[in-house]
Amino acid sequence: MNLFSKIFGSGEANKNEEKKTIPWKSLTTMEQLDTIEKESKTRPQVIFKHSTRCGISRMALNGFERGFGYQDNQVDLYFLDLLNYRDLSQEIASRFQVWHESPQMIIIKNGETVAHQSHSAINAELINPHLD
Repeated sequence: MNLFSKIFGSGEANKNEEKKTIPWKSLTTMEQLDTIEKESKTRPQVIFKHSTRCGISRMALNGFERGFGYQDNQVDLYFLDLLNYRDLSQEIASRFQVWHESPQMIIIKNGETVAHQSHSAINAELINPHLD
């Protein structure tokens, strides 16, 4: 084992860890907002607004994904690429009455925003109180 492997690890532990698959749905159309409203009557809908050029947004996304441990039938996750769908982001702010921020996580239940956070306050555990 060389000096760098001793100090920084060989990476074998990371290779052996199973990578979590997050069931993201790409949010790309206005019609999907109607679906989000409708489906929010049966389970929480989460919208994650992400700026692909922002390091803070990447850190918030990574933290959310590390903490995510829900079953597919408990919550629906929508991923919005802010740089490509800015008009959609503005419609979300208007429709769900939440000031636009980036990065931002919005939880929709029964057609309304029940929680939202931005930046380092984004946490997958915020979904817990909104599960049935």
